[in-house]
Amino acid sequence: MTTHRFIPTRFHNVLGSLAPALHIADGDTVVTDTLDAIGFDKDGIRRTSGPNPMNGPIFVDGAEPGDALKVEIISMVPTRGTGFTRSIVAANVIDPESVRDLPPRDMAIWSIDREALTVRLSEPVAGLENFILPLAPMIGCFGVAPSLGQAISTATSGEYGGNMDYRLFGPGTTVRFPVSAPGALFFLGDCHAVQGDGEIVGTGVETTFEVTVRLTVEKQAGLVWPRGETAEDIFTIGNARPLDQALQHATSEMLNWLASDYGLDRTAASHLLGQVVRYDVGNVFDPAYTMACRVAKKWLVRRS
Repeated sequence: MTTHRFIPTRFHNVLGSLAPALHIADGDTVVTDTLDAIGFDKDGIRRTSGPNPMNGPIFVDGAEPGDALKVEIISMVPTRGTGFTRSIVAANVIDPESVRDLPPRDMAIWSIDREALTVRLSEPVAGLENFILPLAPMIGCFGVAPSLGQAISTATSGEYGGNMDYRLFGPGTTVRFPVSAPGALFFLGDCHAVQGDGEIVGTGVETTFEVTVRLTVEKQAGLVWPRGETAEDIFTIGNARPLDQALQHATSEMLNWLASDYGLDRTAASHLLGQVVRYDVGNVFDPAYTMACRVAKKWLVRRS
């Protein structure tokens, strides 16, 4: 297997069936530097505009519609000492009558200590003078080309992935996307130093990373929505609006996964999910919301 150092010369604000920027073999590894969500690189130079400029697309040999692209997030190394957020929660996550009391949604700068692996406000506000967070890298936006030749904005998400902003999309996680175009056409960008559930200020701590991923084709995998796993859990992703529809997509995909890989019929899967499922909010800011349906592996026995 080959490791490719991918240096983009163009960036994209859509995920779609665009001309490949890189061809790789099934199972190869890619190392690439991302821009932040508004197009600045690791040196603070603006290379393009937002939202969420993507590196790619990467064409993976052998990937065909109906397959899955397995993305192993091997490492994420911060390449800049600063990041940014908005300073106030988004209007859509609070009661409408409270919106008029919100201050302006200014930009706040955060300091990233790349040796201590911590994140803190560069100019702490009252009450947060000692607010220091551990670095928790995650990919906000990534995925494959959508079906039907569509090109869809990196501001939103769908079956193909996109701007999901789920905090478990970090090093050590494996994600599978349903392939809809030859070569899968994988895109990657919009990385965060840390983020809470929901991305409720409209950003994580937006910054730049060197990201290493391994891309592998799984033939005729039968996915409808993205699936992921960590050392402890499996999870499925639903992207839609309203939020209950995103939850429905994620739960349906989990039922299918529990049947195909773990041999559980609808009754058995329902008993399991009814008592041990966990739902995580990925994003409630963007045009499509993201929900994750998560089950601990300790409750599961994979069918041989």
